[in-house]
Amino acid sequence: MSRALLVAGPPASGKSNLGRTLAGRLHGALLDQDVLTNPLVAVVAGLLGAGDDLDQPRLRGLVRDARYECLLKSAELQLRCGGHTVLVAPFTAETQDPERWRAVEARLRGAGASAVHLVWLQASTELLERRLRLRAAPRDRARLAAPRQLRSRLGGIRPPVVAAITIDAALPRARQADAVMGALGLA
Repeated sequence: MSRALLVAGPPASGKSNLGRTLAGRLHGALLDQDVLTNPLVAVVAGLLGAGDDLDQPRLRGLVRDARYECLLKSAELQLRCGGHTVLVAPFTAETQDPERWRAVEARLRGAGASAVHLVWLQASTELLERRLRLRAAPRDRARLAAPRQLRSRLGGIRPPVVAAITIDAALPRARQADAVMGALGLA
């Protein structure tokens, strides 16, 4: 029985950390969108003159679909090989549009996932802003340079309209993973 877990949430909510912990507990593969695609996105950003700003609208419009296609194709390959697969990405459009979510779910089931679960990391705007500042990643410079816009953007992120295991991002990572495993009946 191969499961696909999609770990989603706002920037700096802890998606990669929780994904890594879950992949370890499930003895499964971890597929992190940033790791899989950011080196190529950086090349495209350089060609466009976007610098480190991965949120630059023109850049995001050009690469968004390709980034998700890389992630999903990698997941399909992994699922066909057997074993659990944990995908890490914001999945913003997919969590807000049931039709898009069903398409992702169908792809992963078609590749061998016996179950597909969305794990949503919920966090306050204050926690996200604090984590972005602590992370101090080059990709966050543009976000942090405009605090009002950042707060507005973070405050406007809505929880999924599709079924999800909702986890409090303020909890310690081990407790987050325990809650997910419990929700999956694997505690």
